[in-house]
Amino acid sequence: MAETSKFENLSYRIRRDASGAVAWFKTNWHDRRWFRWGTIALGLFLVVWLVAWAILARNLPDAETLLDYEPPLPTVVRGIDGEIVHSYARDRRVQLQYADFPETLIEAYLAAEDKTFFSHGGIDAGGLAGAVIDYISKLGSNERAVGGSTITQQVAKNILLTNEYSITRKLKEMMLARRIEGVLTKQQILELYLNEIPLGRRSFGVQAASRAYFDKDVGDLELHEMAFLAILPKAPEVYGRAKNADTAMVRRNFVLDQMEENEFITAAEASAAKAMPLGLTTSGSTTQSVDAGYFLEEVRRQLIEKFGESAEESKNSVYAGGLWVRTSLDPEMQEAARNSLRRGMLRYHGRKGWGGPIATINLEEGNWAGQLKSSYLGINYEGWRVGVVTERSGGSAKIGFGDGEEAPLTNLPNALKAGDVIAVAKSGNGYSVRTLPGVSGGFLAQDPQTGRILAMQGGFDSRLGSFNRATQAERQPGSTIKPFVYATGLDNGMTPSTPIDNSRYCYYQGSQLGEKCIRGGRAGEFPLRYGLEQSQNIMTVQIGMQAGMTNVVDTIEKMGIGEADPYAATALGSEETTVMKMVNAYSALANHGRLNKATVIDYVQDRHGKVIYRADDRNCGRCNMSEWDGQPMPRLAPSGDQVMDARTAFQTVHMLEGVIQRGTATVLRDLNLPMFGKTGTTTGPKDVWFVGGTPDVVAGAYIGYDKPTNLGGYAQGGTIAAPIIKQFFQETKERMSGYPFVAPPGIRMVRVDRASGKRVFNVWPTSDPKASVIWEAFKPDTEPPRKTWRDELESKRKEILALIRQGSAAQSQRRQETQREEPPDDFVEEQGGLY
Repeated sequence: MAETSKFENLSYRIRRDASGAVAWFKTNWHDRRWFRWGTIALGLFLVVWLVAWAILARNLPDAETLLDYEPPLPTVVRGIDGEIVHSYARDRRVQLQYADFPETLIEAYLAAEDKTFFSHGGIDAGGLAGAVIDYISKLGSNERAVGGSTITQQVAKNILLTNEYSITRKLKEMMLARRIEGVLTKQQILELYLNEIPLGRRSFGVQAASRAYFDKDVGDLELHEMAFLAILPKAPEVYGRAKNADTAMVRRNFVLDQMEENEFITAAEASAAKAMPLGLTTSGSTTQSVDAGYFLEEVRRQLIEKFGESAEESKNSVYAGGLWVRTSLDPEMQEAARNSLRRGMLRYHGRKGWGGPIATINLEEGNWAGQLKSSYLGINYEGWRVGVVTERSGGSAKIGFGDGEEAPLTNLPNALKAGDVIAVAKSGNGYSVRTLPGVSGGFLAQDPQTGRILAMQGGFDSRLGSFNRATQAERQPGSTIKPFVYATGLDNGMTPSTPIDNSRYCYYQGSQLGEKCIRGGRAGEFPLRYGLEQSQNIMTVQIGMQAGMTNVVDTIEKMGIGEADPYAATALGSEETTVMKMVNAYSALANHGRLNKATVIDYVQDRHGKVIYRADDRNCGRCNMSEWDGQPMPRLAPSGDQVMDARTAFQTVHMLEGVIQRGTATVLRDLNLPMFGKTGTTTGPKDVWFVGGTPDVVAGAYIGYDKPTNLGGYAQGGTIAAPIIKQFFQETKERMSGYPFVAPPGIRMVRVDRASGKRVFNVWPTSDPKASVIWEAFKPDTEPPRKTWRDELESKRKEILALIRQGSAAQSQRRQETQREEPPDDFVEEQGGLY
């Protein structure tokens, strides 16, 4: 009963108070005009607010997505030593954690952008009021109102919204800022802001901007530099330009004053910082530390093929996925490869004269500097530059560059004209024309044990053209194909001592053309080794035909050189292939017949460090055991595929060592390294080659015109291509182990006579390259005896010839005795007339 009375009293008081409030509202509504208008305004405001909230908030992004937000990041490429060599980026972006930002740098941004950041809830009322007043004052002036956005609001705009200039976007920004403050800590918000804020020069985030403007990391910045970075969010494209340096100084000093006012720095520190110049670099630094344009472009192409180019294609895309890529690029060997190929091209070009412009620009379209800059043509060689001829009048001319600079030009070729894009070098107060070689070529070096490509040069300079002649140019390999013909012969019953006829080779061409015979350079029979060392065409064709051209083609295809037809010309290198394929095939020879895939990428990690691709995909199931299981230590299986008998591969390499010692590549002999290899010269000659190397590195190079043209009768692989390889190994000789090629199980080293291939017992080989007795590699039971069946046949032939001679002598003697007898008187009549 008491409880019922209590509820009745409460109900009575509520009705009483409500009726009193209603009566008060009615009285004020009728008696006070200001109350009536105020109530209407408040009601309209609430209605508008609720409607706007419903409309704007309905499609707002979820602030909780920032918890897992992954900004677009560039792909960072490292070399074989782990050092950064390049990055693939359309913007400069570097992601840091909050702890990585210097406290003074954070304070500079707070002083410049949002000094109440740690006290407000996402919206600064004072700043908002000022922004509203500024907006009203600029209505109809086409000027953009500024101010009012907190750091949290800027995070909302930069990551979740667009840069649209409207009240609607501003309201959305405020709503999101409140939500973000409820999801993230202040430190997390600052981390997002300092990593994502656009700061000009294509840089996003303070670390990228620090590199772009000062070529420093944020930890190395001085106070005046931090203050400069803090002014950039307002107008990065204004303050970052040299012509606006005075404006930037005023704004920077203002930020320093704000830092002093907020007690972030002392007055003395502010004064010292104000006295410092801006100190901006003319152009931001790049991460590329080695001139390896062709190599890095091949890496980029393969990454795009695997992971896509943009974020729309894959979360691990090349330009947004933040990949970390470890490559096999060896900076030292890359530099040697670049220098060697360039020197070889220039050496061949000699004094052939100016070969014409790199490109041409239409000067009538104006803005020649912009046209040149947008062509992205460049060169990195002995201080040369790429420019455009802006004027040509008789013996005088001017050269212009992408930055707008012009200078006098000398050493003018007769064919030079205005609009030509050429290479020049500094000369006195101007520049002098330089000649780029008209011939081109490709170079590639590889680790034969793993297939990892260590260096790659696809032309004179990748800035002059992206076509990679080391991987993309299909050329005839010429005699560099011969080792695989000889290897096929070794696999089909021949040995390095097998005698092969070098006199001539005849083949049937059909009913209309009949038989055709080709004669060799030196008639007679010679050991198989001789034919490879001296690059004898007739012997090579004979070996191919005796072993079967279908078998030769099968060997070529198994070695990854390419498809081929079973014709005699194939044995002489008529089919086309690339430098990379040839080097990879020679690496298989040096690797006892195991063919690895040629790779430029070792492995790829995503932005979190997880390995998402590995070139070496061999499985080692017991390698990660927590405890030893008592079994032998696990070992990885050999890499690659066994595409050739290991003994055959070694025999071929052993014969190819003779090419260096006394064959067509003796120019390499004085390197005093254990080397094998083969020269190649195609018909014309249109291309000259050398492929070979040491047990540590195999390299290959060719020289030829992009549009196949005769190089001249003097051009040979041994005189033009082999010196390129020689310079490469000279520059990297200290990196070579010096160990000899190791024979696999099943090889027997036998002393033979080099000229005949016959086995000898009483003489030992010497270090003389042309010694008559050498060590030769044989498979079991194939070693030549002291006397061969050919020797036995020759002995029998001599005996038969001796008997024939004896019989002829006796018959001649009897004839002479008969002739001494008197002929009968009727001899003529008996013979039936004159005889």
